[in-house]
Amino acid sequence: MRKSLLGAFVLGLGAAALLATMPAAAQEPIKVGLILPYSGQFADAGNQIDNGIKLYMQEKGDRAVGRKIEIIRKDVGGIAPDVAKRLAQELIVRDKVDIIAGFLLTPNALAAADVSAEAKKFMVVMNAATAIITTKSPYMARASLTIPQLNEALGGWAFKSGIKKAYIMVSDFGPGHDAEGSFQRGFKDAGGEIVGSVRFPVANPDFSAFVQRAKDVNPEAIYVFVPGGAQPAAIGKALADRGIDPAKTKILAQGELTFDEALKSMGDASLGIITALHYDYTHDSAANKAFVAAFTKAYSRNPDFFSIGGYDGMHLIYESLTKASGKTDGESLIAAAKGMSWESPRGPVSIDPETRDIIQNVYIRRVEKVGGQLRNVEFDKVEKVKDPFKARMK
Repeated sequence: MRKSLLGAFVLGLGAAALLATMPAAAQEPIKVGLILPYSGQFADAGNQIDNGIKLYMQEKGDRAVGRKIEIIRKDVGGIAPDVAKRLAQELIVRDKVDIIAGFLLTPNALAAADVSAEAKKFMVVMNAATAIITTKSPYMARASLTIPQLNEALGGWAFKSGIKKAYIMVSDFGPGHDAEGSFQRGFKDAGGEIVGSVRFPVANPDFSAFVQRAKDVNPEAIYVFVPGGAQPAAIGKALADRGIDPAKTKILAQGELTFDEALKSMGDASLGIITALHYDYTHDSAANKAFVAAFTKAYSRNPDFFSIGGYDGMHLIYESLTKASGKTDGESLIAAAKGMSWESPRGPVSIDPETRDIIQNVYIRRVEKVGGQLRNVEFDKVEKVKDPFKARMK
């Protein structure tokens, strides 16, 4: 008995000594600094990204590679690159985070990219969609989308579907310019002709004159890009008021034009509008049905493409940590992220090992009535789309 007690005591001392000699980092949490707008006009989108993050951690637990994952949230308030840069610096220097993530808006992502590059910290972009973002830090990966990815695919699809002549209408700011250029490239490279274009102010309240200009050209299709908020409903009303019938003149757009709130405002005038998007809660797959059920149970609302950016962004963080065997330096984590693939609720996705952007399906949807409700119904897709902007940079 005495020998057994002595043996247990010695083993206990050995275990304590082993713990004492283990690197401190192995016993400490892995810290993720999350920079999102939790206040201001973009707060709902920021919270939807965060809801995706929280759901992933509820499902997978708050530990990866045996260590607790600690989220430190910072409110950037809106489009505030100087604030985003300061928050990224504070998170790394003061809070000692291992990873920075979030980034709803392009200017904020670009500002934080400089910090990521200088500090050699892994950075995961969960929404910001301007193509050049990932070129600004070699330690960055994007789990969301790029504007050229959606719109160049839509342009190529439009010509192949039988549309030969199109008119372009976009908001006059960076994402609108990106959308205009990428749709035009996809359409013209496939063989289509652009018969006119117009840019209008971002906060434009009345689109009637711009729609009339497009109608006068009598194109086979009108491509539209506007940001979210009140803009989709306003341009939808103008299209209807000026007698643009989507059954006769195809209306093409990025998915924001027919978000649920916009459809409520546009009503039946939205029927027939065709959009391209990488995710919608109506996507028909077993993985998405499970995701939507869990999300609506947790948050009493449907997920959107902001939510899937947060959910898949968190998956990328967990799996990169696992693949890197718990190493948290930027070099190890970005090496682990490159080439990673998985089955997302949006469909099969992977991280391009060359550009660190996501490769994914682009879904072509049409507004239809389903059970008396207006819905975006997927009827075609362009598979495994890479960001075309980076391909042209080679």
